[in-house]
Amino acid sequence: MLAIAFTFPAGRYHATPWDRHVNEADVAWPPDLWRITRALIAVWYRKLDPVRFPRERLHELLACLAQAEPPSFRLPESAIHAHSRHYMPGKGPKRTLVFDAFARVADDDPVVIAWPRLALDAPQTELLDALLENLGFLGRAESWVDARRAPAPVDFNCVPAAESVNRETGEVTGEIVRLMAPNTPETYRAFRSGELEAAGIQLDPAGRPPKLKPDQKKLLTTLPDDWVNAIGVETGELQAAGWSAPPCARTVSYRRPLHALRTTAPKVVRKPVIVRPNTAITSARFSLYGKPLPRIEDAVRTGESLRAAAMGRAKRLLGPDALPNLLSGHDLGEHNRHAHAFWLPDPNERGEIEHVFVHAPGGLSSEAMRVLNALQQIRHGEGEPLRLMLEGFGTASQFDRITRLTGEGAVWRSVTPYLHPWHLKKPEIRTPEATAAAILGQLRREWCARGSELPDIVDIRELPSIQHGGRALRPLHFHRFRRKSGLMQPDALGRLLELRFAQPVRGPIALGFACHFGLGLFVLAPDA
Repeated sequence: MLAIAFTFPAGRYHATPWDRHVNEADVAWPPDLWRITRALIAVWYRKLDPVRFPRERLHELLACLAQAEPPSFRLPESAIHAHSRHYMPGKGPKRTLVFDAFARVADDDPVVIAWPRLALDAPQTELLDALLENLGFLGRAESWVDARRAPAPVDFNCVPAAESVNRETGEVTGEIVRLMAPNTPETYRAFRSGELEAAGIQLDPAGRPPKLKPDQKKLLTTLPDDWVNAIGVETGELQAAGWSAPPCARTVSYRRPLHALRTTAPKVVRKPVIVRPNTAITSARFSLYGKPLPRIEDAVRTGESLRAAAMGRAKRLLGPDALPNLLSGHDLGEHNRHAHAFWLPDPNERGEIEHVFVHAPGGLSSEAMRVLNALQQIRHGEGEPLRLMLEGFGTASQFDRITRLTGEGAVWRSVTPYLHPWHLKKPEIRTPEATAAAILGQLRREWCARGSELPDIVDIRELPSIQHGGRALRPLHFHRFRRKSGLMQPDALGRLLELRFAQPVRGPIALGFACHFGLGLFVLAPDA
């Protein structure tokens, strides 16, 4: 038996059915196997290690799900069909009314999909667990999800239509809803061959087509030879090619309760809610799109722009008097140990800031996650804004496979210059040895303030330069100043360091002046 439980921490599930326009305000309920399969494919491509989890194993797992009998669902009885309305800007004074429909569900009441007669082997189970652990959302990006394998419930209330008839009384209850599921690889190959033959497309023995007409080329793009690729074809490409339904999908009729999505909720008297951080979720990672991408030398400018965008979004969503203090960094008290958000660059091998990483050791509240989820762009210089795409929320350890900022080890090296946060006294700068000892003392002082239980910094080594994109960068190559005026900055030069801890520690690690905005950032040493 295999069962997967999906809970929605934000209490919302956003998804538009394939054959509906977004302004029809319909919700694809329950989440069908087609949508779930596409989400798992995206997780494998973006977050898993292809060496540890080969693509062949992904194909085997998804084929098992597609070839099994249609699954059954357990739907929350508390689900409510709701929507919000927005006027989107257009050309000139014109505004377009857009409906945003969603299912409102309790954050502790899961949707369960189950295959009662399906059993996976150990490698397939390991891959499925990794995919579910890294699944950040299901449906649209607003639908944050927590997915895991779970015991199958006995009270399925959304089952294939053929199984919904009471065998003793012959009674049929509920309403028919049609859900999509992937075709099996064999069925898809047969369908693809027939479509190519009907379109007059003849492939050579190597699978390559001859010169094609534009319509034939567009059709062939939506019918890839690989089954997993066929499931992952973008919806826009399918619609542009004229498909009324995905060619790799089939429709399964289900019978769900008549009021599976109610339109009204019972009136309840609510007590005042105290918002507390969700300490289980500390981090968020974004992809950054635009030309040109900022370089790592502008780390502090990028960090400040990201925080400014978040504060602006928070004011619009929550009001100027309700900014999440773990994002703003204000009003946290004297004993705050840097638990508020770090806005960190995450450069690629060329030294371009291709991702940004938000890390709040004290945990992210639901309001903070709502603000981060709503971020769409940041300003950088005088050019066009850079677009943001949220990759997901989670703990820092859940991002180990896709970023160098997290991980666990005893040796960490600078990726941006460290600027000491307190002034050095004259006796501390008389010799290089005295300066190194003073810097080590400041590092230890700041590190101990983060938590008395953390391993000590036992040694530091100054690096002459660091490599980014084949370039040897020294501290003077980096922008090392905040935009905020009036700040005390004891160190204007900075230095590149290698830190050695008494025991392995977990990242992200950022220390010194402007560490919350990308300076003093360290990554795990590759040879540690």
